[in-house]
Amino acid sequence: MTSKTAGSTPPDNPTPQQRAMPKVGKVTAGDITASLKAGFSDFLARPVMSGFFGLFYAVFGLLFVWCLVWLGWIWMIIPAAVGFPLVAPFAAAGLYEMSRRLQKAERFGWSDILTVMANQRKREMGWMAFVTLFIFWVWFYQFRTVLVIVLQDSSFSDLDGFLNTVFFTSEGWTFLAIGTCVGAFLSAVLFSVTVVAMPMLLDREIDFISAMLTSIRVVTENPVVMLTWAAIIAVTMLLSLVPAFLGLIFTLPILGHTTWHLYQRAVPPAEG
Repeated sequence: MTSKTAGSTPPDNPTPQQRAMPKVGKVTAGDITASLKAGFSDFLARPVMSGFFGLFYAVFGLLFVWCLVWLGWIWMIIPAAVGFPLVAPFAAAGLYEMSRRLQKAERFGWSDILTVMANQRKREMGWMAFVTLFIFWVWFYQFRTVLVIVLQDSSFSDLDGFLNTVFFTSEGWTFLAIGTCVGAFLSAVLFSVTVVAMPMLLDREIDFISAMLTSIRVVTENPVVMLTWAAIIAVTMLLSLVPAFLGLIFTLPILGHTTWHLYQRAVPPAEG
């Protein structure tokens, strides 16, 4: 009889090779300046298509505020206006794709961009949308909680009365101070987990947890520069809301294109 010898057989349960986390580079103030120039150049290259995303975002904002007024939820107008920019990174997904194709000198039309955006629902971008909307919901919830606790003895039936209570009473100032601190914290959290994660999910095959962790690393390893970029976004977006949200037609596309180029500088291309 002949005996069978086991040669070099593969293991019964091979361990799948895990994909390495993306590397994070050093970001400088010069990178922000260069990215802004590149973002503005992308906007000028396709102003109508870029402006469409800004217009859509502005119209949605106006309809949202109108619905609040129609429903009589006057108190929600301020958190809606202040928190509205929090969902901008997700709204700019089409702008990231435009910049990606412009960077590679690829031809594209409306169907190409809109199709790519529609296909994102099959990828991890949907989970990032959930994270974004969840933090947006937390923002509304904490605003309402602070409103009830601090302004419980105040009454207001219209927007003028609400603004007068908030800006011209001691209780209103306390409410603004607490709300600003909580809002700044939530904004910092959302910025940290999305500033790089959103364009990365569109650009690479990566899970949304890894994308968020990479985004947080970019912020923590470049705190001054990235917080400066966050301040630029916040101030620009809030000023854009003043003329009935119409400023967003121009500022959202430019900021969206700029974010793509800043992501390219913050996260080096994957090897291989």
